Amino acid sequence: MINLYRRSFAGLNKNTWMLAVTVLINRSGSVVLFFMTLYLTTQRGFTISEAGRTISIYGLGAVFGAYFGGLLTDKIGPLRVQIYSLLLSTIGYIGLGYLFHPYQIGTMLFFLALVTEAFRPANMSLLIATAPPELRPRAFALNRLAINLGFTIGPALGGFLALYSYKWIFWLDGLTCFGAAIMLYFFFRNRDFRYPAGPATTVPVLSRSPWQDHIFIAVLFLMFTLALMFTQLFNTWPLYLRSVLSYSEDRIGMLLGFNAFLIVLLEMPLIHRLEKLNHLKVMALGAVLLFWGFGLLPFSAQPWYIIFTVVVWSFGEMLVFPLVAGFIGNRASEEHRGKYMGLYTLSFSSAFIFGPAAGTWIYEHWGGNVLWYIALVLGGLVWIGFFIVHNLIRKEQNYKKIH
Repeated sequence: MINLYRRSFAGLNKNTWMLAVTVLINRSGSVVLFFMTLYLTTQRGFTISEAGRTISIYGLGAVFGAYFGGLLTDKIGPLRVQIYSLLLSTIGYIGLGYLFHPYQIGTMLFFLALVTEAFRPANMSLLIATAPPELRPRAFALNRLAINLGFTIGPALGGFLALYSYKWIFWLDGLTCFGAAIMLYFFFRNRDFRYPAGPATTVPVLSRSPWQDHIFIAVLFLMFTLALMFTQLFNTWPLYLRSVLSYSEDRIGMLLGFNAFLIVLLEMPLIHRLEKLNHLKVMALGAVLLFWGFGLLPFSAQPWYIIFTVVVWSFGEMLVFPLVAGFIGNRASEEHRGKYMGLYTLSFSSAFIFGPAAGTWIYEHWGGNVLWYIALVLGGLVWIGFFIVHNLIRKEQNYKKIH
């Protein structure tokens, strides 16, 4: 087991590790979005639907943030974009905790989304530049390990802070953003990143716009559908646990921390063992598990069963996200890398527009169980979609061999 962990981390350089440390600092305070629906409904008097629509404003800002973050990354560099994003996020998170009027909260959420989501394509672009193509799935897995190690701290700590005063969760998020910005500036400011050479794990990279890459667009659509369900983790999932199962905020935070603990413990060796398999087939399995982890919720209320559902969608998350990020990174040329990662981030940001509003509407009008049954159906459809993309790639590879 020790040797497996050593092999999982072997080959990743210092720059990749320091980016992971920066993300760990940032994500150790990522708690506001997880508790935003509960905060709006219990502290600000919003109805469930109003809270969902308000959080959808975050999704609207995230779309613009992801798109322009990708463009800015190609123009001024990923390091500057990340530092500016983190500093502005510090101001936004702390300020959000002192707003009361719905329009003020909505405006600040839009601003926060604009600056925080610009961080993601810049971070992924810089991460790609630190690792050769064959190691990129593991580089993204290391980054996600840092994210989820932070999540073992953030939501659990945030749940306890929320019991005392919700104001402190905004300060926690803001100060960790500031700490990450300082870390990035002092470590990376004098470093030069060059595109590493190495064998690609997918089709040869072409210098093409992402809009001309039809396989990439198809994968974006699948990830958008998957993200519609994943956004329920930030609104209807905690609502269901609290209203139906009577879970308090600290117990919900502990479940989120358990998800992060599983990822920290298992994702790197899991990706290392699976990296020689067909990535799209693994991602198809992961998508099914992620959807069905939510879809299984109505069938029992026993504590052990709820933990089991978290295990199911956690494994789905581990099998999808690091592999899809590496897959997209290997299809992108250096010239268009920021745009590719910006559009990938945008697929999740777009889901934040529709996911919270649609999920809370279904939850309020038809009940939580119907929402989870829909997840079962969508899981099967996305699984089929990944296999269609797999066949398209085979045709693309055969065409390149002939020509």
